[in-house]
Amino acid sequence: MLETIASQLEALGNPTRLAAYRLLVRAGPKGLPVGGLQAALCIPASTLSHHLRRLVGVDLVIRERQGTQLLCRANFAAMDGLVDFLSSHCCADARAEAAA
Repeated sequence: MLETIASQLEALGNPTRLAAYRLLVRAGPKGLPVGGLQAALCIPASTLSHHLRRLVGVDLVIRERQGTQLLCRANFAAMDGLVDFLSSHCCADARAEAAA
């Protein structure tokens, strides 16, 4: 689990991937077509493809073909797992010290 979280954080550590992921999170469950992402980010298709492959590889993005469109969605279950991991022990040491 720790390796998965580290890989996801590493993938999001790139500004272009973080911007793409943020757009997909904002889009919600409907997601966005690749062309819409490309237009919003103002990057070449090959560059976007490279970054999306990385996000798909760490399970943060789901790609799906719908007719002639390639649709991308944030994997909200994976995002929830990442956020839960980061916040699950928030302030635990401070609470333990206060209780002692």
